[in-house]
Amino acid sequence: MSESSTDLREVVRQRYAAAAVKVTDGGTACCGPQPIETDENFGSTLYAADDREALPAEAVAASLGCGNPTAVAELNEGERVLDLGSGGGIDVLLSARRVGPTGKAYGLDMTEEMLALALANTAKAGVTNVEFLKGDIEAIPLPAGTIDVVISNCVINLSTDKPAVFAETFRVLKPGGRIGVSDVVSDDDLTPGQRAERGSYVGCIAGALSFTEYREGLEAAGFTGVEITPTHEVADGMHSAIVRAVKPGR
Repeated sequence: MSESSTDLREVVRQRYAAAAVKVTDGGTACCGPQPIETDENFGSTLYAADDREALPAEAVAASLGCGNPTAVAELNEGERVLDLGSGGGIDVLLSARRVGPTGKAYGLDMTEEMLALALANTAKAGVTNVEFLKGDIEAIPLPAGTIDVVISNCVINLSTDKPAVFAETFRVLKPGGRIGVSDVVSDDDLTPGQRAERGSYVGCIAGALSFTEYREGLEAAGFTGVEITPTHEVADGMHSAIVRAVKPGR
């Protein structure tokens, strides 16, 4: 990994570690944890009120994503789900409820502070069919062919090696498995430099792929049926999008 990539990963890690600490410290205040400061394009407001109310306040407050992947992934009873960049655990806990006691939800995160927060949220929620893993989304610590659905919420754009993320996602999925992620995607006519002008890497903007780059990256990893559907604009020419694709073979 290049020095610049290593530096970017550390910036991302520090940002999310600080977010976890803020939520954890806020939980000791009289009024409970306050949501991480963001705008209307990111965060817990993108979830239905019923979803937010069913979870610990700290899980909701720590949400920094650009969508609700658990809603777009169409999870079923008994499925095994993996959330890339699981943060405070909001999507893992929602997934666990959807797949039920015969299913399982995994969360993968590289940040110790977020993992600690997610474990605390899991205990408060009383959910048992979950497991959190420490690691990188470019090297998923799970066996091949063991996951039915991979979800992620505005995290893949933060990776400095997106081909590795797509390849690893493909590897851990069972034949016929699928992805249903929310991510930031740019218009095809924006250069990397123009994307950087619209926001920082850690702010989920500068590192975003274009629609064509995202599609080609998934197809190069082996995915079929790629669908990328923009939902709302997060900056000029930059969109939160729902990304779906399938690993063939079932």
